[in-house]
Amino acid sequence: MRASMSVNATDRQHIVKHTPRWRGWGEIIPALLGIIWLVIAFYPILYMVMTSLRSQTGFFAESPWLPPTHPSLTNYQNVLDNDFGLYFVNTLFVTVISVLLIVAVSLFAAYSISKIRNRFTQGVFSLFLLGLAIPLQATIIPIYAMITNLHLYDTLFALILPYVAFGIPLSVLVLVTYIRDIPKELHESMILDGAGHFQILRSLVLPLSRPALITVVIYQTIQVWNGFLFPLVLTQSPNIRLLPLALWNFQGQFTTNVPAIMAAVILSATPIILLYIFGRRQLLGGLIAGFSK
Repeated sequence: MRASMSVNATDRQHIVKHTPRWRGWGEIIPALLGIIWLVIAFYPILYMVMTSLRSQTGFFAESPWLPPTHPSLTNYQNVLDNDFGLYFVNTLFVTVISVLLIVAVSLFAAYSISKIRNRFTQGVFSLFLLGLAIPLQATIIPIYAMITNLHLYDTLFALILPYVAFGIPLSVLVLVTYIRDIPKELHESMILDGAGHFQILRSLVLPLSRPALITVVIYQTIQVWNGFLFPLVLTQSPNIRLLPLALWNFQGQFTTNVPAIMAAVILSATPIILLYIFGRRQLLGGLIAGFSK
């Protein structure tokens, strides 16, 4: 009996001695893995920044792993002097109009599907879900024919219509999932007070659906801003180009001038990076709240 008690006491002392060490490693290893992943993920961005500050000669002569010895903003000036401002304004116009239309149509559709339950609204919702299964590449020829017949080819509106059409299905799905979780008691109490659907949408649904709306805005902004296929197929004139297509043309214009290409990439990606930085909490909140309830 005494022997077993002494063995148990020895085991407890052994566990007490070794447990803090394992706990310490359990905290250190994830931190080290996180730091390694941060370096791997952040280095391409750091590489683009350092390369954009080099001269063309310095790009071939200096080590890509080290900062430039003589940093310069000449590449940025070079890009801005080649109609980059025009491409930026075109992209901003298409993105703002497309996202506003997507949000407006999706909000009204999602409210009708969530709160007005009948066969028609459920059929419309099924059509939206069917739109998620249609790949964009499979529809590019019919879209080209439709845009040409509407005499919108080589205009900015030729890009807005397809972006809106392909952005609505996923936006409706996100908003329907979120609006359905709004308590029915609030909706019914406003109806008893004599409020109409438009007033309910404005006073109840809009404030409570803010995270989901911000999620839709950020996601669709990224999709439209970075879109390449529609500008490539539906536009032709240089004054109608958007930034993704303009970057491709910069690559042709500066065939060996990699620092200028990196400067153009950074300038075009900066608005999207800033949008994500300021809206990331609302973006994650909308996704978690909309799909975890």
